[in-house]
Amino acid sequence: MSDNNHSASKGFSHETIETNNFLMIVLIVIVIAFGGLVEIVPLFFQKSTTEPIKGLQPYTSLQLAGRDIYLREGCYNCHSQMIRPFRAETLRYGHYSVAGEFVYDHPFQWGSKRTGPDLHRVGGKYSDEWHRIHLNNPRDVVPESNMPAYPWLEKNVVDSATIGSHMAALRKVGVPYTDEQIAAAPEEIKGKTEMEAVVAYLQVLGLTLK
Repeated sequence: MSDNNHSASKGFSHETIETNNFLMIVLIVIVIAFGGLVEIVPLFFQKSTTEPIKGLQPYTSLQLAGRDIYLREGCYNCHSQMIRPFRAETLRYGHYSVAGEFVYDHPFQWGSKRTGPDLHRVGGKYSDEWHRIHLNNPRDVVPESNMPAYPWLEKNVVDSATIGSHMAALRKVGVPYTDEQIAAAPEEIKGKTEMEAVVAYLQVLGLTLK
């Protein structure tokens, strides 16, 4: 009996684990998975991460179309929308980002890449005309900018045919669009340029929490 117990305990000894690559990998995966669950699962039940902050509204049809164009053009590759809770960050960009500001964003645009400045609280910082000029040719307003120009945004017209289905899909994941808003969306953005849509999206970023 004692020999059997000794053999069983030896099966999971440090020496056995350290010399068995497969067993080591399996145990590491189990530990990481368990640790990840302990860290992540509680966040799904915290109000601060699942409920919108006071005053937060879903994007309008034009703002939502602008967000789609923002993603299409890869703006997120150079611009984060996440202000960290550090003095240097808040002095430059404003109040740090909180999860409740992004509950209607699917996917949210948090990130660490900053070839260009953080855009989370760019809303209202510049005029619509400034944004139009900047997108058309960034160096006209920021001479040292290495951002590419997007002149086609002024010529392209927003696709109004798919905006309703997009909003309906977002409603299924919790964005509170009404039937009336979805029905009215195509007409609201009909004839609007992609430039107007992107500017509308930029101008609303970070306005809810100051």
